[in-house]
Amino acid sequence: MKLKQFLLVVLVSGLTTGAVMYGFGKYFRPQTTIQQSGIQQMPSNYVGLFDSNSGTPGQYVDFQLAAQTSTPAVVHITTVMGKGQANNNLLRRSNPFADIFGDDFFREFESPLRQAPQRASGSGVIISEDGYIITNNHVIDEANEIKVTLNNKKSYDAKLIGRDPSSDLALLKIDSKGLPFLLYGNSDNVKIGQWVLAVGYPLNLETTVTAGIVSAKARTLGLNAKKSNTPIESFIQTDAAVNQGNSGGALVNANGELVGIVSAIASPTGAYAGYSYAIPVNITKKIINDLLEYGTVQRAYLGISYLPETAPDTEREKLGFKEGQGIMVLDVAKDGAMANSGIQKGDYISKINGSKVTTGSEMVEQVAGYKPGDKITVNYSRNGKEFSTQVTLKNKSGSYDVVRNSALENFGAEFETLDAKRARDYGVRGGVVVKRIGKGLIDEQTRMRDGFVIYKVDGKEVKSIEDFNAALVKGQKRVMLEGFYPGYDGAYQYPIEME
Repeated sequence: MKLKQFLLVVLVSGLTTGAVMYGFGKYFRPQTTIQQSGIQQMPSNYVGLFDSNSGTPGQYVDFQLAAQTSTPAVVHITTVMGKGQANNNLLRRSNPFADIFGDDFFREFESPLRQAPQRASGSGVIISEDGYIITNNHVIDEANEIKVTLNNKKSYDAKLIGRDPSSDLALLKIDSKGLPFLLYGNSDNVKIGQWVLAVGYPLNLETTVTAGIVSAKARTLGLNAKKSNTPIESFIQTDAAVNQGNSGGALVNANGELVGIVSAIASPTGAYAGYSYAIPVNITKKIINDLLEYGTVQRAYLGISYLPETAPDTEREKLGFKEGQGIMVLDVAKDGAMANSGIQKGDYISKINGSKVTTGSEMVEQVAGYKPGDKITVNYSRNGKEFSTQVTLKNKSGSYDVVRNSALENFGAEFETLDAKRARDYGVRGGVVVKRIGKGLIDEQTRMRDGFVIYKVDGKEVKSIEDFNAALVKGQKRVMLEGFYPGYDGAYQYPIEME
């Protein structure tokens, strides 16, 4: 009897336990966690691609249309620099009798060593059906011959229409009609993370298309400062693969619109290392239009100095710089565009014509789209209060005049009309002050120093920059600059070969 009771208790207990486990599993089932190699796995799925044009997730970005549109309008540019010039320097240095007889005695018997012409290549973008082509200034700089080869293998001799070392842009022309060309986009609308294509002729390859995203905007590299006293840099940074030969090629968006001109790469080796840089098309089209209409760029200036974003923290603290306010004004030129605007030292500029600016390069990019005489709205703050003012932009000489193509640009220096008071102190009726000498004919051919005052050109008196410019006759091969250094006796003459 005891055995039967024991078995009955076991049976009831087993049934009760089974019922409890069944009910718990049905109504209180826990979430299970899968583990592999001791790592807890989260719920996951493949990430859908994002269409930057439609904004609809899960759709692929198709670059075929952009590539088909842009490749016929991007050209290969080849240049020849030098004509095999003679070079006797090595022979003269090795002449053991030069000290006795002099170099001139043996010069008649020397055979000149010929220098082989240098060749280079880059890319360009056709912007009109009649053959106008944009490229980089450094692609055609110092070139004696420029050839353009189209995507269909047809080749043409190209004529240089104009160039702008400040922005590293140049305009070429080939004699042809009915050419494919790219339409301008709007670089102000380019966003970080947006897909772009770089199209060009890298490493002497055929037309090559690479894709990447915009990784930054308004980048400054300091490259154009090597060629110009007034550099303009506000690059679009991308991770599209770019190599030597891509210079002057196209940066296009997914719609096939031109948004930039490829200009540089960031690399310790000279080859692509992750980042490439393009000149925004809004800067490009303004400069190209100026070259076509005036023969030179109509450069507009605000007439201020500002705290650069690269300023050390100690300087920022000393000036009391506040983050997030905008661009801090350090000085306002007395004869500049901002002179009567109400803006003062210590103010923060936050917008140019409604476009927000947070760095100096962004401000330069916005102003570069205008010419002297244009009116813009500048927003600024002072002690936390917001203000707005109308400013009429001026040219480099402090006037609103249109600047025509001038030989002065080739001199590579900053000039200023000598003011009347200083002219009287120096005992002259006027002149032109060489404020700062940069890259150009003066630096290459003379030992002139900053501060030199020019009062004669080819024996003719000049009292102002306008007189100086008028004295430089078109097609002139040689010019003689005469002047003095304030504080020193005597006049100095500097001959310059213009061609």
